[in-house]
Amino acid sequence: MNYKFTKLVALLVGILCLQFSGLAAAGLPTDQTRETVDKVLSILRSGANGDQRRQQLRDTIYPRFDFPEMAKRSLGPHWSRRSPQEQQEFVKLFTDLLENSYVDKIEGYNGEKVLYSREQVDGDNAEVFTKIHTKKGEEFSINYKLHRGGKEWRVYDVVVEDISLVNNYRSQFNRILANASFDELLRKLQQKTPEIKGPATKKG
Repeated sequence: MNYKFTKLVALLVGILCLQFSGLAAAGLPTDQTRETVDKVLSILRSGANGDQRRQQLRDTIYPRFDFPEMAKRSLGPHWSRRSPQEQQEFVKLFTDLLENSYVDKIEGYNGEKVLYSREQVDGDNAEVFTKIHTKKGEEFSINYKLHRGGKEWRVYDVVVEDISLVNNYRSQFNRILANASFDELLRKLQQKTPEIKGPATKKG
């Protein structure tokens, strides 16, 4: 499976490992994201060993990202056609895919800065708009789509330079399922998940 993420730059690094500036008055989506950022940066600076640090990062990241919802939206209309057991397996494999592709990028944090430009809230949905500035003077946008469950805001999609993570995966899964069975899609995920590499992180 060919996952093309040339513009999805350091997806999870963008939300979890960047220093925020600007937007003095922010709402709960921003406040909760900032709390997660602070925890992740603390872990990265703690000196914990590789395995211990990776587990601590998982424990911090997973509550903020709604991976089951991301998986459901990425599968699109095919989701409702699957059994609960198939849905559960797909969520697991999709989550593994994202972790193997992006979570390791977090440890490559290089002091990039984010200008948090605005926040848009519509009922139980919100979008956080940011601009990332690298040490080389480059700038690119990362926007985060969140929804509210109780008191928590959780990320269900990330849009980098106008490219949606969820839409990108959905188009790829649709192409596969147009010519293959759902079991074949699961097999492809099982085979490729350990091998898929995330996009190159922009260096400052």
